[in-house]
Amino acid sequence: MIDLEKIAHEMIKNGTWKLNEDTFYQALRLKSGVTGVVTYNGDFLFPETWSRRERKEARENLSFILGLDTDLDSFYSEISDSPFYFLAEEFKGLTVPAASSPYQALVEVIAQQQVNFDFAQRTIRNLVEMAGEKVGEVYAFPEAEKIASLDLKELKKAKLGYRAGYIKHVTELYLKGELKLDLWEMDEKDAIKYLTTFRGIGKWTAELFLAYGLRKNTYPGGDLSLRRGVAKIFGKSVKGVSEQDVREVLEPYGKWKGLLAFYITCYDRKTELERKKNGR
Repeated sequence: MIDLEKIAHEMIKNGTWKLNEDTFYQALRLKSGVTGVVTYNGDFLFPETWSRRERKEARENLSFILGLDTDLDSFYSEISDSPFYFLAEEFKGLTVPAASSPYQALVEVIAQQQVNFDFAQRTIRNLVEMAGEKVGEVYAFPEAEKIASLDLKELKKAKLGYRAGYIKHVTELYLKGELKLDLWEMDEKDAIKYLTTFRGIGKWTAELFLAYGLRKNTYPGGDLSLRRGVAKIFGKSVKGVSEQDVREVLEPYGKWKGLLAFYITCYDRKTELERKKNGR
């Protein structure tokens, strides 16, 4: 059974959602352009004016965002005899959160380049509040057209730094149809090769985008937090754990390697926060 509180704790705090007690609220923009807030607490609740088709689309979208179809029991069984099983107890009920659209995923992943996760979250929220549509107490993520209409000076007010230029560049290409993001049927390796031909999208960005935007079974093997998490679990120094080492550890887990990578990253974030609180 999924744990909404744990999932929300690991989601990007971008202003598009909130968790109130045991109920999750998500602002969504449907294909028709209609916006509204959908709630979930085991059951879905939609705006009364939405049609059956709109409710179906929203249900599928929110299920995608929260990973409601994740077979956690099978995952925990797969790692039961491994050095990672303690993660199942530590993060029981946690799924990998995803973005509501591939475009949102790409923007948010670019915003995370070369900065710590907490700072990246603040810049993403700044952008959402600047360019998104307010729906009740939350915001629908900005449309690509709105972000494209902002000049670099305006975008940099979100504290995105050089990443503002990358976001504007890929947004313009996306709107022209020159950058395709609906890579659902493309093999992960081919998708990474395709994405990295565009300025502003390196291997780390492409891998994280595929996981966060399309729920592909991949992970950014060179990510510092992932490498550090592996190092902690195996009692090594982070300098002694390379991207290749991470892949050698994770690849044997097949269809669960992406989820396992996420759990390891969450473990690193938690232990780093504890270390900082203890002043070590």
